[in-house]
Amino acid sequence: MKISPTLQQLEHKIKPLEALKVLRDLWAREGKTVVFTNGVFDIIHRGHVDYLARAHDLGDVLIIGLNSDQSVKKIKGPNRPIQPHKDRALILAAFEFVDYITIFNEETPIHVITTLLPDILVKGGDYTLETVVGHDIVEEHGGKTVIIPLVPEKSSTQVIQKILNVYGKTT
Repeated sequence: MKISPTLQQLEHKIKPLEALKVLRDLWAREGKTVVFTNGVFDIIHRGHVDYLARAHDLGDVLIIGLNSDQSVKKIKGPNRPIQPHKDRALILAAFEFVDYITIFNEETPIHVITTLLPDILVKGGDYTLETVVGHDIVEEHGGKTVIIPLVPEKSSTQVIQKILNVYGKTT
């Protein structure tokens, strides 16, 4: 009989950056490959699931840098995020292939990247190597950057637009 993780076990995956730095140093000594990605992950959809599962397959530990609510508002405007970062983090923690999440307030994850120095930095196919924040730092330290192709026609923007199209006209 398989036992599902408790809420407390899921919350244990959500760590401050300082705690992940300590773990990162341990993983480096153990020879583990640390994979890092970041994003808003506001409305989880199939594209996110595919992307995160593929990112996890690139190494031993997958860490997600999650934009805080404050950060999202700066990037996407006052109507976003749809869900608060505590909820988004808990949803991500429920995925078996996500090992840890850290929440950051800055507009970019550069501080997280320079602190953790992941072995592999991952972004989705809507990025190019040149547009991936921190790729130069990771590569200067012997790591690599991987761009994972997007799942066609799967995006938060499309989900939001469909909701507005279907339900936005009702009162």
